[in-house]
Amino acid sequence: MTRLQFDPELIKRYDKAGPRYTSYPTAVSFTPEFTVADYRQHAALSHERGDSAPLSLYFHIPFCDTVCFYCACNKIATKDYSKADTYLDYLYREIDMHAALYDRSRTVEQLHFGGGTPTFLSVSQMRALMEKIRSAFTLLDGDQGEYSIEIDPRSVTDETIAALRGMGFNRFSLGVQDVNEQVQKAVNRIQPLSMSRDIIEACRRHGAGSVSVDLIYGLPFQTVESFTTTLDEIIRLSPDRLSVFNYAHLPTLFKPQRRINEADLPAAEVKLQILDLTIAKLTGAGYEYIGMDHFAKPQDELAQAQKNGTLHRNFQGYTTHAECDLVAMGVSAISSVADCYAQNEKELDAYYARIDAGEIPITRGLSLTRDDVIRREVIQELACHFRLDFAALGERLGLDFASYFAPELSDGMKHLIDDGLVRLTSDDLQVLPAGRFLIRNICMVFDRRLREQKEQRFSRVI
Repeated sequence: MTRLQFDPELIKRYDKAGPRYTSYPTAVSFTPEFTVADYRQHAALSHERGDSAPLSLYFHIPFCDTVCFYCACNKIATKDYSKADTYLDYLYREIDMHAALYDRSRTVEQLHFGGGTPTFLSVSQMRALMEKIRSAFTLLDGDQGEYSIEIDPRSVTDETIAALRGMGFNRFSLGVQDVNEQVQKAVNRIQPLSMSRDIIEACRRHGAGSVSVDLIYGLPFQTVESFTTTLDEIIRLSPDRLSVFNYAHLPTLFKPQRRINEADLPAAEVKLQILDLTIAKLTGAGYEYIGMDHFAKPQDELAQAQKNGTLHRNFQGYTTHAECDLVAMGVSAISSVADCYAQNEKELDAYYARIDAGEIPITRGLSLTRDDVIRREVIQELACHFRLDFAALGERLGLDFASYFAPELSDGMKHLIDDGLVRLTSDDLQVLPAGRFLIRNICMVFDRRLREQKEQRFSRVI
């Protein structure tokens, strides 16, 4: 396992706003000039590249029956469960539109339900949705595919987990955020530790291949002492993966956050101490730092993929399926197909109206230029493997790496080299232990579009 180095002074110096690089270019570069016709052309291009290339499918379920005040996701808080019936009717129609573009020989290696709260749907609704997906695309049998779902422990039972396993889901992601009752009340997510424990045990009892837990640091009333308790309890539950996110307080962008009292948020210094604690606790418990807020056990697929050089990053975070075109369905969902990004309408009424008009509900996107494709590859390598091998990348991309990126490797890297974040030789760029937690900053050096953007709407890197 690679040694990590946490330097609070360096982190404070580099703590500025920046992308999480679930894509490059990032979503702020998407344009309404990208049309459904453009998406269709890219879908056709994906077949020209390989008729049997596998697919990854994403389905966005936007509903939650209560709103968590910290949430920045595209969601609809409602107690009216009948809204799900209407939504599924439209989602089925969108599924048919996309399925018509992709040959049935292309198996679905990866599938993910996100939200919102996917388990807002009843078991019968989820079963019907999976049957619809299976009728339109070629899903793998047994547990051959990586089929995952985000679950809210407050909305599922042992029977729900058993039913989801029966539908083919083999990976489960749980939002916990914090086990402290005062913190939970402040963010309107009351979830006793026993509830999370019961659902994790149910996942294991029913043969889940992987269980992932999300935590957030920087929430109201969090202290080093209280988060120590959260970490100790979660380590005892022993999830396969952990995502530990920095809470980005952006109340002007996300209305629910206006119900969080800014005075109750921990100071920046305390947040740094919590992050330092988190790294020490998790690595001490045997987890490996994958990058960008993610930790995994050494035997987990993500850790193994990082070791063998096959790790990839997309809109769902880190993944082992770099070769898949990602076809995303549902309100606000973003597809990544044959060097394009295509995002659906973000508002439900607009999403419904486009489908009623017989159109794939794409509202904006981007066809990548050759420079975009090159820089995406470089940023992927940094985010996933912390190293750039100039010869290998040059051969893969058909260019002289050092010449193409001369400004980035000279002026752009100087302060990072001086601060001990990276080591630059004539053969490669290596991210040093002190730079691993600042990988977003290092990626930003190669982000040409970021330098050209006037409007920047990103969370802080730490």
